[in-house]
Amino acid sequence: MVEDWLDRLVVENPVVQAVERDEDPDVDRWFVRVTGEEKSVFSVWFHMQQRALHVETYVMPAPEERHAECYEYLLRRNVALRGLAFAIGDEDAVYLVGSVRLEDLDESELDRLLGSVYAYVEQHFRPAMRIGYGSRFQG
Repeated sequence: MVEDWLDRLVVENPVVQAVERDEDPDVDRWFVRVTGEEKSVFSVWFHMQQRALHVETYVMPAPEERHAECYEYLLRRNVALRGLAFAIGDEDAVYLVGSVRLEDLDESELDRLLGSVYAYVEQHFRPAMRIGYGSRFQG
């Protein structure tokens, strides 16, 4: 189902640039390259696990300044996010992550997940960058 949805997605959705499958045949993981406006390009990873489909995207590197304010801004946004949450990953970078149980997975839920990732990144990328990299925006 995920493969079929992704095949249609790359043809029908103008913000989707490309879809790639992980090269490891034993892993069900896909990379969806998306064109945004606030964040020009980002990848959304879908990873089929034993009981859930995991989704994640890299939002931004660790803030260079006002770390606490930047992380607080993102954490406070988590309350309103449906099925996704901002998280701190490797090297303190910011990710948006979520999952859906396989028994709840259908094409409508896949559409919701991808649309939510897109919307949340578009809404929160620039404000978070302005907090965490404010001095770069002055000038």
